[in-house]
Amino acid sequence: MARKLLEPALCLARKVRLVCHEGKEKDLLAELALHNLDLVLADGPIWSGLSIKAYNHFLGECGITFFAVKGLAKHLSKNFPASLDNTPMVMPLAMTMLRCALDQWFETLSITPVVVVAEFEDNALLTVFGQAGDGVFVAPTIIESEVKTQYQVEIIGRCDIIKERFYAISVERILKLPAVVAITDIARHSVFPPGRDS
Repeated sequence: MARKLLEPALCLARKVRLVCHEGKEKDLLAELALHNLDLVLADGPIWSGLSIKAYNHFLGECGITFFAVKGLAKHLSKNFPASLDNTPMVMPLAMTMLRCALDQWFETLSITPVVVVAEFEDNALLTVFGQAGDGVFVAPTIIESEVKTQYQVEIIGRCDIIKERFYAISVERILKLPAVVAITDIARHSVFPPGRDS
């Protein structure tokens, strides 16, 4: 997903060099406040209680897709989402926005995964465990074809009730840096076209 969002910066007439850091949001926001970073990509807006002066730029949202290895997916896709009851899953860490939304959705449908095989902070690692057949996993619907091809997994089903939201956070209220403008404009008009929710 990060690649899809950052790619427009690499296509500018004036070449830019991307330096990407991954870390805890509060640490990245501190670096942003010190002007050591130009932009933070996040799955939620900056918290209102933080002392950092920064601005949220909503990029878009999409639903989520459930994936599994071929043998497991074939069995589970027939009665999705009820088929997820008593099914092993690899999940995002508890207390993340996505995990909270998943837990609420499962509770609403009276679905209880038999075992949350593992919980991950890193989505790439979560996907690798899913690819190995350790359980069902989710990814943003907007990148489902890339996930299916790269990890050789199958789609079980989709959920448009749970939304993955993406924000660009900057110290600028009005974006001016060409690379940052390219990232936000393309995200809003091509990656997440208006009216597209999955």
